[in-house]
Amino acid sequence: MGKSNRTERLALLIEGYLEYLTDVGRKSPRTVIDVRCTLKRVCQVLAGLKLDQPLEKLSLTDYLRWIEQEREQGRSALSLNKQLSHVRGYLNYAWRSGRADRNVLDGFQLQDASRACEPESLTLDEAERLIKGCSAGSIVERRDRVVVLLLYGCGVRTHELCALTIPSVDPLRKELKVDVAKGDRPRIVPVPGVVHTELLAYLLERGARRGPLFRATGRNRPLSSKEVCEIVSAAAQRAKITWKVTPKTLRHSYATHLMDCGVDVAVIARLMGHRSPQETGVYLHVLKGRTQEAVDRLPCRTELPHGASPEPGDTSS
Repeated sequence: MGKSNRTERLALLIEGYLEYLTDVGRKSPRTVIDVRCTLKRVCQVLAGLKLDQPLEKLSLTDYLRWIEQEREQGRSALSLNKQLSHVRGYLNYAWRSGRADRNVLDGFQLQDASRACEPESLTLDEAERLIKGCSAGSIVERRDRVVVLLLYGCGVRTHELCALTIPSVDPLRKELKVDVAKGDRPRIVPVPGVVHTELLAYLLERGARRGPLFRATGRNRPLSSKEVCEIVSAAAQRAKITWKVTPKTLRHSYATHLMDCGVDVAVIARLMGHRSPQETGVYLHVLKGRTQEAVDRLPCRTELPHGASPEPGDTSS
């Protein structure tokens, strides 16, 4: 296989697997691209380790060498587990199609991936300053303001926001339909009242019934992820927030502030588009210092029933 072919296409079985994900698995183009990037990177790293056999022919020891190499490059366990999931899916496909004796990564996972770091989020004061700093003087400024409002007020991901169209907004139900979502899990997100009012005013000014919800300045195409990051960064500078604020920061702030208000974790998981409440567990840091307050509210008896005596050594009440 020539050099140009290696850069354009992967091994035939891998290409077959990617087509399978699209045609049979009904995975979104973004998901397929993500898997392709993972498999391409794995092949490159293994080639650098002088392991030139097809992925389905490698042993568990070979994959452990790959993991060690990635860790030396600073890859986190969380990132590696995502890559392992992609490779495991491919190996399962190879095994089912008779190209491999077994899936050597079946059930294999890095255990320390659960040590998730607390995500950075804005304080309520910083969030208020961020929104107040978004002017609505020109049509571009009004667009940027609504972008910030949806990122913080609805917790959408950057690529989800870029993929929104005008029909994604349900003005009667005050809902946002997120069709292009992570993991191919579309969801409906309620829009806060104040955000909904500004969103409707923006749509009225647009005067269109179809097309991208947020267009690039002077162009008939959706905003790119890079442009959304620039909008958020500029808003943070106007708000005099000295640390780096990204669209993901606003999403984290959305979940953190909802949890701080006492919203159930399962509800937040649904709003965020998580597979389960376990994924939302990283936001439980806002409950630090409040656990004792919570248990103290339980209607426990503080005295023994009449005539009862405590067991020897029992000092509880």
